[in-house]
Amino acid sequence: MSQSSFEEAALPFISHLIELRNRLLKVVLCVLAIFLGLSVYANQIYSFLAGPLLKHMPKNSSMIAIDVASPFLTPFKLALVAAVFISVPVILYQFWAFVAPGLYRRERRMIFPLLVA
Repeated sequence: MSQSSFEEAALPFISHLIELRNRLLKVVLCVLAIFLGLSVYANQIYSFLAGPLLKHMPKNSSMIAIDVASPFLTPFKLALVAAVFISVPVILYQFWAFVAPGLYRRERRMIFPLLVA
């Protein structure tokens, strides 16, 4: 196989990798943008979600942090999980936009009942 025919054969694979990289980059940027927006309200989100747990705890008790950085990192971890949860539609769209061109029409039609369910 000559060098030019090898490059022509490798082009579709490389173009798929570039497409995958672009789609993953869009997903990461979306999650990062949402995380940065939520990180401002990380403590409020944590307090909102921890409120029901605190109501059911015994009187004169509180939640404790067992690690040094836990009081700081826990709200940000929660904000990151919330950012991933909020960006699920974008993640699913980017996944579909990457996979759909490689599917036959009948295979694409089989996906829509899964979306409704």
